[in-house]
Amino acid sequence: MSYAATERFGVEPAPNGLALVQDLLNTIGVGGPGYPDLLAKVDRAQDWLDTALEQWSRTTGGSPPHDIAVTERDLPRLRALRDRLRGILEHPSPSGPAPEPTGSLRLSLSSDGRIEAHPEGRGVGWVTSALLSEMYDAQRNDTWRRLKTCRYEKCAVAFFDRSRNNSGVWHDVRVCGNTVNLRASRARRRQQS
Repeated sequence: MSYAATERFGVEPAPNGLALVQDLLNTIGVGGPGYPDLLAKVDRAQDWLDTALEQWSRTTGGSPPHDIAVTERDLPRLRALRDRLRGILEHPSPSGPAPEPTGSLRLSLSSDGRIEAHPEGRGVGWVTSALLSEMYDAQRNDTWRRLKTCRYEKCAVAFFDRSRNNSGVWHDVRVCGNTVNLRASRARRRQQS
């Protein structure tokens, strides 16, 4: 099992549960039929969700409900959540009114004295709670700022920036970075001639 939406782009998953958020972001359709939108149809969305939650469970030790069935009514909600999160990564400052995703968490005290958050809800509502919980943990652990989307406008793949100074802007420097830099270089040469 893997985070299939992320790994289809050749990107390493983010650490811990943040990989679930990254995987949702990478359900987008990019570059034609080779990388379809995994939230466009119920069967694709269900396959993605089952695989992602199984991997999330292995990574975090969490236990998602077994009865999460994606319906046609859930698809717009999942896409809206994905788009809202992408908007936050691409434009961190508020950009106007947008639906605010909400979720519920149950807090518990572990045997070693740590507070643990457990997502609550039913169906896609539980998924929203789990995603928001992982985002909250990433913000508290200061790893949220390392989750980014590729700056190449035709790409926008979500990646976890593992650079020492958090300066990465391309999900793959050899592909997207070279493309953008080559175009910029050609444009400069045209202006100089």
